[in-house]
Amino acid sequence: MTRPVPPALRFVFGIGSWLLTVAITLVGLAALTFLIGRVVPIDPVLRIVGEKAPQSVYDRVFLELGLNKPLYQQFWEYLAALLRGDFGTSFSTTRPVLTDLLDFFPATLELSSLGLVLGIVFGVPMGVASAYWHEKWPDHLIRVIGLIGYSVPIFWLGLVGLFVFYFKLGWVSGPGQVDVFFQGVVPHVTGSILIDSSLAGEWEIFWNAVSHMTLPALLLGYYSLAYISRMTRSVMLDQLSREYVLTARLKGASELQVVVGHALRNAAIPLVTVVALSYGGLLEGSVLIETIFSWPGIGNYIYSSLFAADMNAVLGGTLLVGCAFVFLNMLSDVLYRTLDPRSR
Repeated sequence: MTRPVPPALRFVFGIGSWLLTVAITLVGLAALTFLIGRVVPIDPVLRIVGEKAPQSVYDRVFLELGLNKPLYQQFWEYLAALLRGDFGTSFSTTRPVLTDLLDFFPATLELSSLGLVLGIVFGVPMGVASAYWHEKWPDHLIRVIGLIGYSVPIFWLGLVGLFVFYFKLGWVSGPGQVDVFFQGVVPHVTGSILIDSSLAGEWEIFWNAVSHMTLPALLLGYYSLAYISRMTRSVMLDQLSREYVLTARLKGASELQVVVGHALRNAAIPLVTVVALSYGGLLEGSVLIETIFSWPGIGNYIYSSLFAADMNAVLGGTLLVGCAFVFLNMLSDVLYRTLDPRSR
């Protein structure tokens, strides 16, 4: 008869397995970004020395970058540099890529977080209502709204939104984080313009920033709403068909208690994963919105670096977004196991 594994040892094994999974995933992500940098038809040496540089200068820089070494050795050196926090130097800004990422990422985090909040606040109730009135007109209306959010390209919605609400109606401010004459006024503390302007007591800049981020945040919120409402509807349909819902109704519970107190409460556990994936999707898909609205975030940084053939910056930004996505997936898994003991 086998002896049961002690809980402490089982916990250590679980943590070790989780850390090993994270490490393998991050190494795979680093390998993927490294290969992308080698496959893209951009010559980093020409980007540094210029097309008119003599061959001797080209050869010297080629050797300094280590491009003459075998591919596996280049990857090992790339991985070792990443572990030291060295993402290389950006040719566009002439600063370390890690410094640029720390400057630009908070703006993306701020905009994506607002979009996620809007997606949760409106998407979850819409999904619940769609499931409750299944195959009735509210269900069809909500599904059409979600379908538009899924089908219409977000860059097209951004351009139309700018034309209608900024150019024609003047309800919101245009591209940028703040107006030009407000740039550089607020000290850079957290990287979030709303938090930094609040800490500095610059409330005029705060409301100017709110006006600038209203339209891009609403578009990201709509994109998130489409996914969250659809998944909430699917989970709620499953919960509303369970026997405990019928039992609660037979006991005389009100519809509000049945839907919110019982079905939505049980549906909240799988929705944790849905919200985490939606957040990762916003961080990953903010490139187009940030480019259209000239938002100084990581997406706009990657876009401008790509057109400038600055591969160190492109790979660093891609790796950062990938790491954020992996972290959110792992966090959702931990929360799921914490909230639902059956999944442990």
